[in-house]
Amino acid sequence: MKLCVTGGAGYIGGHTVHALIEAGHDVVVFDNFSSGRPDVVPDGVPVVTGSVTDPDALDEALSGGVDGVIHFAGFKHAGVSVDKPLLTYEENVVGMMRLVEAMERNDVGSIVFSSSSAVYGDVSEPVLFEDAPKRPASPYGESKLIGEWILQNQGVATGIKHCSLRYFNVVGSAVSGIYDTSPYSLLSMVFTALHKGETPRMFGTDYDTPDGTCIRDFVHVGPLARAHIDVAEKLIAGEALEPAYNLGSGTGSSVKQVMDEVGRVTGIDFTPQEDPRRPGDPQKVVASGDLAARDFGWKMEQSVADMVSSAWREYQAAHGVSE
Repeated sequence: MKLCVTGGAGYIGGHTVHALIEAGHDVVVFDNFSSGRPDVVPDGVPVVTGSVTDPDALDEALSGGVDGVIHFAGFKHAGVSVDKPLLTYEENVVGMMRLVEAMERNDVGSIVFSSSSAVYGDVSEPVLFEDAPKRPASPYGESKLIGEWILQNQGVATGIKHCSLRYFNVVGSAVSGIYDTSPYSLLSMVFTALHKGETPRMFGTDYDTPDGTCIRDFVHVGPLARAHIDVAEKLIAGEALEPAYNLGSGTGSSVKQVMDEVGRVTGIDFTPQEDPRRPGDPQKVVASGDLAARDFGWKMEQSVADMVSSAWREYQAAHGVSE
């Protein structure tokens, strides 16, 4: 099968492209390279450079017998979206509309959407299931939920096959040379600060949690990438799936616990700087992956230590950091 991967030069998209190639599928990468890197794309994989808001660029990427889309491209930062709501909606809502329109023009019948745990917002449930209330706490979360609604309504209107995967804090590395370069992700911020000899910052230490810091469901990028492929294959084969799934581990780790693990893995002794909470950051988000396990075999076996270790290994290699 032939898949177009939007955002395929990014962290999660790049892992997914490599996994697709290993599985024997044909791939077209669509990326505007605002954060993606050309060296992430495997040799020989065609690349179309453009924005998801550009109909002509989308038509170029989706022509030529594309069977389905895996959609990662968009604005990805919940906290920053509070200050940049219009940019968030432009890329994530208008971009989804333009993409679905281009799919219809080019007879592409299925899409796997990279949604987010941010659709749930600040939750009180100890473990989230897919039917939990949706109360986004940021424009980013709202934009992801609207993206899901667009696909659901377009599915009714045109029969497009769709599935949204809601995931949580994605970390680690499963492909040499690909790691999270986002300046807003936890491990990237911590590694960069340590590399510069600075003190890593910890946002919010007054939450109602055991150690006062946010609790998140950390998932490894390798199984996450594979899940997108499993879902794409099932959609294209015409198998019935739910409209959305959580890709969670069912367990949570606090930001402080992850910081402690970074210290252990890197061998660097540090005490984080305690800063105020960031707008749009919910207190606790942990999700069940039971539904995904039932329908397409989702399983997350890596520990936080595994994830931190693999991420640090790739950061060291990329930045020439010695042990």
